[in-house]
Amino acid sequence: MDTALTRLVGVRHPVVQTGMGWVAGPRLVSAAADAGALGILASATMTLDQLRGAVREVRSRTDAPFGVNLRADARDAGDRVRIIVDEGVRVASFALAPSRELIAELKDAGVVVIPSVGARRHAEKVAAWGADAVIVQGGEGGGHTGEVATTVLLPQVVDAVGIPVVAAGGFHDGRGLVAALAFGAAGVAMGTRFLLTSDSTVPAAVKAKYLAATVRDVTVTTAVDGLPHRMLRTDLVDSLERAGRTRALAQAVRRAAGFRRMSGLSWPAMIRDGLAMKHGKDLSWSQVLLAANTPMLLRSAMVDGRTDVGVMASGQVAGVIDDLPSCAELVERIMAEAEETLKGLEALRAAR
Repeated sequence: MDTALTRLVGVRHPVVQTGMGWVAGPRLVSAAADAGALGILASATMTLDQLRGAVREVRSRTDAPFGVNLRADARDAGDRVRIIVDEGVRVASFALAPSRELIAELKDAGVVVIPSVGARRHAEKVAAWGADAVIVQGGEGGGHTGEVATTVLLPQVVDAVGIPVVAAGGFHDGRGLVAALAFGAAGVAMGTRFLLTSDSTVPAAVKAKYLAATVRDVTVTTAVDGLPHRMLRTDLVDSLERAGRTRALAQAVRRAAGFRRMSGLSWPAMIRDGLAMKHGKDLSWSQVLLAANTPMLLRSAMVDGRTDVGVMASGQVAGVIDDLPSCAELVERIMAEAEETLKGLEALRAAR
């Protein structure tokens, strides 16, 4: 299927596997790329050396184009950009809007820049700064998310910018891809659906919890880091929501101490990171600490399998997913479903 996205990044299918921390590592990214999708490596939880090593591992596994996701507000964002350029990565994506300078540096080096946005005004801003495309995530998407549904947000952005728009939030099959194309998108981006594949390194017991979840088991909470965060509801989430300020602060300090030991960061550096993630919100000190060590909460579940002390970011589609195909099987199925859906629509048109 030929769209503005496939032409821009050189993939066979208009499908993007998003950069999920602790999930989108070399194995998943290379499998998605080999399947004809655009695999995105999550770098925010990696050191600079780990990032360079992960990029080289992906390249050793596949010849297909892939990308790297960056935190635009990271203190070493410039160093990460230079690694992407040096290693010849095709695409740079951002969870937050990158600066005009970062976009220019990447584009000058021939890297395709695709920020993720959750509002029309953000899409307009990065488009004006030279972004090549945008991923637009509606409120159905997992992780940090907004309030506007994809079906409302997507056409707004398509109408507002003159660059390819990739739809995210609520997509998992070929029917969704066709719907996104009908809205004017150039493709779809999916996180939870790729997390729930056999190529994902997430522990089997954690995947089982996702598969057992209903749509009602996926919630949005601000208790973790003060920002709306879509995830599976667990006892940990319930306890954070019930905790008073003193108890929440004690829990945050304990978890932050663990993350500090693992990451090697100093307490001042962690506080700075937490404050940087406030995004203008009025956060308590416990939320500042939780914001700084949210990567550890994710790692506990996604890597260690400790769902009792970790969080499981999730899109609402977890409630309608019930299998673990390989990336190749998933993408092939999505494209076959899209083809059948388009044929059905053509038959309806012809019958008029």
